[in-house]
Amino acid sequence: MDNVFAFLAHAGGRLDDSALELLGAARALFPGAAPIALAAGSGASLDAACQEAAASFAEVWKFDQEALAYPNAELLRPLLARVLPPGAIVLLPHSTLGMDLGPGLSVKLGAAYLPDVVDGAAAAGTTLEAVRQEFGGQVSSHVACDLSAGAVVTLRSGAFKADASRSAAGRVVDRSAEAAGLTARRRFLERVQAEAGDIDITREEVLVSVGRGIGDKENIALVEELAEAMGAALCCSRPIVDAKWLEKPRQVGTSGQTVKPKVYLALGISGSFQHLGGIKGNPFLVAVNKNPKAPIFQAASVGIVADLLELVPELTERIRKG
Repeated sequence: MDNVFAFLAHAGGRLDDSALELLGAARALFPGAAPIALAAGSGASLDAACQEAAASFAEVWKFDQEALAYPNAELLRPLLARVLPPGAIVLLPHSTLGMDLGPGLSVKLGAAYLPDVVDGAAAAGTTLEAVRQEFGGQVSSHVACDLSAGAVVTLRSGAFKADASRSAAGRVVDRSAEAAGLTARRRFLERVQAEAGDIDITREEVLVSVGRGIGDKENIALVEELAEAMGAALCCSRPIVDAKWLEKPRQVGTSGQTVKPKVYLALGISGSFQHLGGIKGNPFLVAVNKNPKAPIFQAASVGIVADLLELVPELTERIRKG
């Protein structure tokens, strides 16, 4: 199959972790496919990202225009509709950009739109069987997608194993001329840095994260003691910040910080895609939740069904003794 494309997110000359997840997903869902990478941006940063992508993809299409320096779905939709062949299958990360870009792109291509895919079976003929989650991850829906006219598919972060083989020795094809003349009614103005906190969780290798399951503000102290015993930094999901139990710089997720630890201990966190979208790099993820059907267990390396208020004090004591 030669009509599978992966749109790569990148920043500062480096590929986002989602890039290799898209490659892994393409090979899992479409065996035998040679997915082509699509990279848009401007200048040296784009060049570096394309060279990195060429180590994993056999072919990388580069679109270098100053207007594309900051990702703008209003520009990318007509560009991709202009260059993609009929019947193209386009894989996007289920990120802020992917959710903005995907629906309109599928309309322009006359293709099916399948968002937030977490699993799937190999395509048979012109049908792709995929799994999505609904109602906050409480229900998994199995969807049959008709690929006869192509499809735009967004993939949830961490749902597919990244293909880190980096043995393609691919080529970069400069198609920048086809990106000329694009116009949009919105434009990038500035990037505003998030407020600085007392700790930078994005640099920590071990994180202990607490969610709504903690119950009361007073119970945060239990988790703080565990984090101290582990030599870890304390972070949280959005409900904890909304309740003003911890400050915003400690929030992990698409509306908070993006972290890349080696170990992530999630306590009382359901595991919405907004939270998991802020966890990159495939850490060793340990989840503790008393709901055995919590979505977090699907992403966890180790899952423990337990009341965290009972488990955390005992775990802290054993770590201190050890």
